[in-house]
Amino acid sequence: MKWIGGLIALFVLASCDPTGTEPKVKEVDQPKIEGEKISKLDQNLQVRDTLKMNNGITIRWFKHGAGEGLVRGSVYFLDFKVMLDNGDVIDGNHLLKKDSIPFPMGFQMQGKGWDLALAQLKLGDYVEIFLPSKWARGDKEIKGLIPANSNNTIKLRVLNKMKPTRVVDGSKVWVFEENKENKLLFDDEEKITFHTMISTPSKPRYVNTFAKNQPFELKLEDYGTVPGLKKALINAKSSDRMLIYVPSREAYGNKGYLDVVKPNEDLLFNVMVMDVVKK
Repeated sequence: MKWIGGLIALFVLASCDPTGTEPKVKEVDQPKIEGEKISKLDQNLQVRDTLKMNNGITIRWFKHGAGEGLVRGSVYFLDFKVMLDNGDVIDGNHLLKKDSIPFPMGFQMQGKGWDLALAQLKLGDYVEIFLPSKWARGDKEIKGLIPANSNNTIKLRVLNKMKPTRVVDGSKVWVFEENKENKLLFDDEEKITFHTMISTPSKPRYVNTFAKNQPFELKLEDYGTVPGLKKALINAKSSDRMLIYVPSREAYGNKGYLDVVKPNEDLLFNVMVMDVVKK
């Protein structure tokens, strides 16, 4: 493929057939101008304000939103594209033919630089963000596509905040893809099989079952599973795609977990339900 990016990679990976290598989405060309209609990210607008942060990140506002500030533990719909210094677009929701992609704030889904920059934004903001290479991919490269030590420029609109589908004892569930024809719900009479990527604010994707094609299988009576995750998965169906935020009190609390989850850290699960069946 000619493109790869943080959110694009996450959503393509989680949409792949785990028994093969071909994703269920196809690569598409960059959006084209149709008549007089121009993508809102490509409009030539005047910069209204600029913030130069001490870490080298720069934010330029084309439009100030009137909504609340972005906070960790919430999910926002973003319309965005990411470019290298030479103008090459390496990431963006339009590459998946989507008007926006849900973005969970505060878990390094696009790296720490994104979280630092987006913490300065509000709902409705339309900005251009400059990330020095240190806050992008650093010295990591993708041969033939993204050189090491590449700066990133992000054109981004914060469209709105995604309301949780359900909230259970502080754990929040956002179902952003589902097959409504599936009726069997996960509960104490069923078992569930699912792929997931698990992140904390300090350690993104410390578990990734997609990568090794080893999904989890869970029954409610199983011992040792994060309590908040169990509760959040109740009523899940086969083919559901969801983000699950679990506060630390419903996860590992003040003890943490080995060297991957710090004391009092919240968890984020990016989940794709493979199957729900009767036990």
